[in-house]
Amino acid sequence: MAVFRTGILVLTSPLPLVALRVAPVLASAAQIVKEVLYVHFHPGLRLSDSCPLPKPLNIPASYEVSQLITNLYTIGSDVWDHLDIRILLSNIKSSSSIQQSISSVQNLSQPPEVVLTDYKMSDINQSHQIQKRLAEYACGCFTCRPNLTAMFLPPKADCTGKQEIADTMLSKQMPGYSDVVVGGTFDKLHAAHRILLSASCLLAEQRLLIGVADGELLNNKVLKELIDPYQWRIERLREFLLDVKPLLQYDLVSLENPYGPSVNDAKLDCIVVSEETRSGGEAVNRKRLENGLQELIIHEIRLVKDTQHTVNEEEKISSSTLRKRLLGSLLVPPKSNPRIASTPYLIGLTGSTGSGKSSVLKILHKLGAHCIDADKLGHETYQPGTLSYHRIIQEFGQDIVQTDGTINRSVLGKKVFRDEEKLKRLSAIVWPEIAKLMEQKIAEAVAEGATVCVVDAAVLMEAGWADMFHEIWVTFVPEEEALQRIMRRDNLSEEDAKQRLESQWTNTQRIHHANVVLCTLWEPEVTEKQVRKAWQLLAKRRPT
Repeated sequence: MAVFRTGILVLTSPLPLVALRVAPVLASAAQIVKEVLYVHFHPGLRLSDSCPLPKPLNIPASYEVSQLITNLYTIGSDVWDHLDIRILLSNIKSSSSIQQSISSVQNLSQPPEVVLTDYKMSDINQSHQIQKRLAEYACGCFTCRPNLTAMFLPPKADCTGKQEIADTMLSKQMPGYSDVVVGGTFDKLHAAHRILLSASCLLAEQRLLIGVADGELLNNKVLKELIDPYQWRIERLREFLLDVKPLLQYDLVSLENPYGPSVNDAKLDCIVVSEETRSGGEAVNRKRLENGLQELIIHEIRLVKDTQHTVNEEEKISSSTLRKRLLGSLLVPPKSNPRIASTPYLIGLTGSTGSGKSSVLKILHKLGAHCIDADKLGHETYQPGTLSYHRIIQEFGQDIVQTDGTINRSVLGKKVFRDEEKLKRLSAIVWPEIAKLMEQKIAEAVAEGATVCVVDAAVLMEAGWADMFHEIWVTFVPEEEALQRIMRRDNLSEEDAKQRLESQWTNTQRIHHANVVLCTLWEPEVTEKQVRKAWQLLAKRRPT
């Protein structure tokens, strides 16, 4: 079976029947399209030669349609989470715009390579001609790749007697509002986001104002360090919106407090919320009344359950759950580096002090990795008789030397961690010597036949050692947790612990360069589960 990166699914069955067939239809499409799948509704489409090719059919924006959209996104997320599904809404109209027709070809950001359909042929001998007509219809409605392939999905059994709408409320037309507002983090743009945005697009007739959380609003988010940068989230959001309903005006704004422009924009009519953010919508209305503005109509969307959630994850589909699932996964493919031998496979393990590197290293050792502790190698560079020992004393004074001739690293630390320039001078002495010792230890690992070698180095990124490794793995915990760990472990004051952290790269800086990320915030068994996952995935991709 041919496989395509992008495709468009044209659903021609009556909408109640489509609702009953959502899962098998998506299952068939997911076997053919692997990245982006657009979905377009045209119930009753005729493709025989006797009929002129129609334009997209205007469909009333009913609660039935909204529920169908929810089902499509939910089922797609449950089973085919690799597929970026985008349900096109241009021909789904509110009551005031139902007569408006689409006069031009709609641009799609990812032009389809294949058009799929559930169209039921009455005469199998006409299949070639109808395929041609289907391709012509798709190209007449949307920007598609040249030589668009047309394919029929396997026929599904008719659900005779089950096509009635069970809830008569679903047939009601959704209200339309000139200006609608919605807010969120919109990280990873998952199915629940798409449902929320689709409902907002169906309600909005002129403008959709979208507040995208940033700044201090992100501070309390789970694994905030893995939230995509604001600009990335904006770009993905804009691409999705312009694909699904390009004729709306979209105003995307940074949201750095819970209210944003929703409390002072007099043009707004409606705010779209989820079940858990309804109280936020009510708070917006209280602020609007204080500002002398009319209350907004609150349109509430139900939370979408995540059927794959585990004990430590939320029951609903959420960005925080998706971020947790990134732990131990390959975030960025490793870059090829011809200067490094393929064996042993070298992993640089790094993270700030207090981030749990040592516990991760122990697990990796148990799993079979040859482990090198670069921080212990760093201690060797301070030993009497080494070149760096004499240079450190010469640079920082005789008062750092103890009665037994060794360097008092606590005294030295107080000197350098409060002075950025002194810390740089110490690093310039010690780091090259640690690098030499690491190379010696790696050579020993090669001689011992090691297949995977993990080097634990807190300053790996700061020292510029990243090019020595095939992959970089980063451990982290929130800064507040790291601070408490350092204070307990090293018996330091909060001020001294902060200075130590501030002298290193931040979590965000490290994660930006990471191939794999691990978080040791929770119970040890949770950390071990992440490391085992990372190890198993590593075995599938590293050279053997």
